[in-house]
Amino acid sequence: MGRPVNVGVVGCGFIFGQYVRSIERLPELRLVSVADLDPERAREAVRGCPEVEVLSVAELMADPRVDVVLNLTVPAAHAEITLQAVASGKDVYSEKPLAATTADAARVLRAAAEAGVRVGCAPDTVLGTGTQTARKAIDDGLIGRPVAATAIMLTPGHEGWHPNPDFYYAPGGGPLMDMGPYYITSLVTLLGPVTTVIGAASRTRARRTIATGPRRGEEIPVAVDTHVTGVLVHASGALSTLVMGFEGAATGAPPIEVHGERGSLSVPDPNHFDGSVLLARMGEEDWETLPAAAGHVGAGRGVGLADLVTTPAGRESRTGATLTYHVLDIMECLLSSAHSRTAVTVTSTCERPQPVTFRPAPR
Repeated sequence: MGRPVNVGVVGCGFIFGQYVRSIERLPELRLVSVADLDPERAREAVRGCPEVEVLSVAELMADPRVDVVLNLTVPAAHAEITLQAVASGKDVYSEKPLAATTADAARVLRAAAEAGVRVGCAPDTVLGTGTQTARKAIDDGLIGRPVAATAIMLTPGHEGWHPNPDFYYAPGGGPLMDMGPYYITSLVTLLGPVTTVIGAASRTRARRTIATGPRRGEEIPVAVDTHVTGVLVHASGALSTLVMGFEGAATGAPPIEVHGERGSLSVPDPNHFDGSVLLARMGEEDWETLPAAAGHVGAGRGVGLADLVTTPAGRESRTGATLTYHVLDIMECLLSSAHSRTAVTVTSTCERPQPVTFRPAPR
């Protein structure tokens, strides 16, 4: 590449700092401008970075310096901001999910194809050494043919630590839409696309109480299912059992396990980039820790954006729109199955993303 790709960020909220720290370390990227509904928040976010300009959203979209838009808005605004960037002829990388609904996500895919621009979407945690080392173990045949997996996330909910948790309990939120992308993207990376889902869901409380920050003690409405479970049938024949909940105090279950004909893998938390991958071989009692053998070492949020801008023309990045649309479709189908109490066919599909070779940490 002749020069770093210029990045304009829309949305300077909670996750912004994590992306900026990564962009500063990635030679492929350079932050040039930011925009937020609250201009003062944008100015505060880049205080100490005089080279970064604070613009309105319209100004950022029109800025010829900006090559790619990093969309860090709330889920309900993802499609609108991404479509504005696409209409401006810019590549886009969005926080998850790609859009609040598959209908909006389909509009994004069509618009991007017509404009000839690229769209990618979080989570990019699957590009770290945790999921990628597990992927390599599967590809190398260490557990034989994969036949089943479990993916479990149980917490009390985000109102205990987030000062403004409203959107977690609004349409487009909930444990499945919020945390499901990490787990399902990892499952698709490990085991391939999903063809059918069978789900169940529940909601135990109509309101939640914020426990921290200036709004402490304020109650917010709950408009989504707060416990979702189901079975994902992969095209390969493997079956994944998924449990996503904001109704548990804690869990001791491994975040992800993959079981094959000759062994089992314990896969680290897909909300993180690294972590130990454990292997249990059939007939042996003890688990062994596999050395990190694939993925980006020391990665942070933003490595998926770098992957997007460095992927050759004509190829989809490892967290490209087709994969992230499929993940969103799986989640919508799971909720549809839970409410209809029937199995639902997932009509979308994707290629299993390309693996990431072992990549040392950027200096």
